[in-house]
Amino acid sequence: MSKTLWSIGTYLGFVIVINSALSGDRQAGAKAFLQSDRVSNDTSSKEVVSDASIVKEEREPAPPWENFEKPSNAVLRHRMTAMQYKVTQQKGTEPAFQNAYWKNHRAGIYVDMVSGEPLFSSSDKFESGTGWPSFVKPLDSQFIVYRADNGFFTRKTEVRSKLADSHLGHVFDDGPTDRGGKRFCMNSAALRFIPKARMEAEGYGTFLPDVNDTATGPRSDFTHDGS
Repeated sequence: MSKTLWSIGTYLGFVIVINSALSGDRQAGAKAFLQSDRVSNDTSSKEVVSDASIVKEEREPAPPWENFEKPSNAVLRHRMTAMQYKVTQQKGTEPAFQNAYWKNHRAGIYVDMVSGEPLFSSSDKFESGTGWPSFVKPLDSQFIVYRADNGFFTRKTEVRSKLADSHLGHVFDDGPTDRGGKRFCMNSAALRFIPKARMEAEGYGTFLPDVNDTATGPRSDFTHDGS
């Protein structure tokens, strides 16, 4: 009898040990599964972030002026109109009231027509009455260079683009006093206008906050000296 009980006890003990082992395997398996699922989710999240980054890069092209190298004079002559070349490369002046942007009232920015450097915002444009597009300040001063332009009877400050070294026009101290007192009198032939709706697509999205929907500012009454 005692031998039989011993055998039964031994058998039950063996069954308990086997169940415990199986239970441990199941727990370990479940733990491994959860860890695998967590890793899978993390990987999926990273893939989503990566995809979002790719989409963002596709939506925001590199700035047009990045890595700019100025073309040769021969190439510029081929690409430009005679007036564009005369103004930007020979420091000429286009006719007043007979140019593309003197009465442009659309919202957007004006960039260098050679390099694409961002130069002026429509929000800083005003009616000067001079016949040339006029602004109270540059969009980003890092792209503007000033040079003394003194003649026999005149003293002016020339405005040029930094990267393309294009002649843009001149700056005067007779602008709207309530907006800084400056008048950047530019040549349309040196500029390219980009409407606000096209800015992001063309790589100028970072400047959208600088462009209001209302473009032209108040008129300033003064006697101009030309561009």
